[in-house]
Amino acid sequence: MKTRTILLKICSFILVTGYFSGILTATDAYAAEDILTITQNAGYQTNEFYKPKASIVIEAQTGQVLWEDNPDLKWNPASIAKLMSVYLVFEAIEQGKFTLDTTVKATDNDQAISQIYELSNNSIVSGIAYPVRDLLYATLVQSSNVATVMLANLVTAHDEAKFIHMMNDKAKELGMTNSTFYNCSGAETGAFNGYYKPEGIDQSADNVTTARDLAILSYHLLKNYPDTVKYTSPVQITIMENTPYAEVLENHNYSLPGLAYGYEGADGLKTGSSPTGGFNYAATAKREDTRLIEIVLGVGDWEDQEGELQRHAFGNAIFDQAFATYEYKQLLTKGNNTINKEEVILDQDFYGVIQRNTTPAFKLTADKVTMDTGLSQVSPTIKAPSVSFKYAQKLKALQNGTFLKNTKKKNSLSTFFVNGLLIILGLLVMALSKLFKKETAGTTKFSPILALGILLILAGIALSTYTIVIGPWF
Repeated sequence: MKTRTILLKICSFILVTGYFSGILTATDAYAAEDILTITQNAGYQTNEFYKPKASIVIEAQTGQVLWEDNPDLKWNPASIAKLMSVYLVFEAIEQGKFTLDTTVKATDNDQAISQIYELSNNSIVSGIAYPVRDLLYATLVQSSNVATVMLANLVTAHDEAKFIHMMNDKAKELGMTNSTFYNCSGAETGAFNGYYKPEGIDQSADNVTTARDLAILSYHLLKNYPDTVKYTSPVQITIMENTPYAEVLENHNYSLPGLAYGYEGADGLKTGSSPTGGFNYAATAKREDTRLIEIVLGVGDWEDQEGELQRHAFGNAIFDQAFATYEYKQLLTKGNNTINKEEVILDQDFYGVIQRNTTPAFKLTADKVTMDTGLSQVSPTIKAPSVSFKYAQKLKALQNGTFLKNTKKKNSLSTFFVNGLLIILGLLVMALSKLFKKETAGTTKFSPILALGILLILAGIALSTYTIVIGPWF
């Protein structure tokens, strides 16, 4: 019997130990899970060869990082660089320099660029006027290099070098600390056969940026120019309609709904590929109130064109994980709220990112409500969500002060007038006391007039304080 009891205890110990070991093993496996494992577990056929060199996912409203892997690796983004050129085009439109209906008359150089086989382009005919709207579609849907050059030249009146400097200046302004641009389209300047040649800019240099910097750029592009997705979401579109120059453009973003890797909610932004950069992907997708931005860089190798599809498998997989884990939602309503046992009044609704099925932890700091999510900001220039508040008790005390109530404004004004008179009278009495001051043999006699003046001043101050906090005293 005793032996049997000992054996039962040993078996129970082994079972319990095995159970908790399994939990710890599962936890460690999840913690160590990388983008390749996540993508394979999502059902996509891929392998180590195609694993991205860098990636990041951020929430589009707050700029908070939901996933990152080597986000500060410097990389050639290829045609994703067009997003910076488009940003400057939208900015020029906002500044009133031209409109979407403004036309750009194609030059001989533009036509020559459009005929370079090695570059991604659309058809351009010298002397024909192309609307800015259509050139934006060509840039973002077809990834047209010539359309990008035409737009850049419109912004700067054909000062090609100036546009490059504008790109770099804007990168610094937006907080893109690891980015340098040498061309407007993502294609090496030397590939344009001399038809596009920014003066003083290295023709053989590739643009350099990081996953983080491209996420920052995409954040500001969508925030400041939300219509961007109108130009990045079409699977197919015809430009120059009803003219002899009509052309059908095809989108290379295969994660758009209806294409090979169609993803629910995807509506942009831009793909890019090159011999030195491999296959890259900047994407955005929205589900309910949550919009995400992701950057995937360096998928596969230029020699293996399968990377063009594989980048979407990785992008879809980390989108799935982020959408499943986090949500952007309204967390507090404008007006009265109880936060950390304090009664507060919020100036507006409070929105933020939280893990699904969790309760947010709020902080009251100075006059702001913030939230402790454990998530970092993609850039120090992009602040975490916050909302202004007032403590309800203090506000109530002020509201009870009659000077805030319309029905007793006259009494408040009258009271403050009397309080002021007391202070002024006290000052006058103190001044008069000096005229009657009598000194004897090195000593100064007590002056009742001076004492009266001080009392009048103190009374005026005390009654003013009473009026502010409680209300009129008469």
